Amino acid sequence: MPAVNRRLDTDSDLQDAMDRQIGIRVFEHGHIVHSGGAIVRFDDRTVVIQAGVSDLSYFSRADCEFFELKRR
Repeated sequence: MPAVNRRLDTDSDLQDAMDRQIGIRVFEHGHIVHSGGAIVRFDDRTVVIQAGVSDLSYFSRADCEFFELKRR
C-alpha cells in the first residue's frame, strides 16, 4: 500500500499532526534523520517527537523539514 507524505510547514499543520498523533518523518539537509513517533510539543524553534516511553527527539524547525506520513 503506497504512502503519501504531507509537508508540515505552519503552526497549524504541526498542531493538527500533534492532535491526531500522526507518524512523522524528519529530513535534515536532504537526509532522513527520524521516522515514526508523534509530535508532543513544538514552538517557533523546536519540534519534539516522542517515539517511545522515554524516547524524545528534538529537532530544529529552521534546519529540518517535517512530513506527516499517511497511508492510503
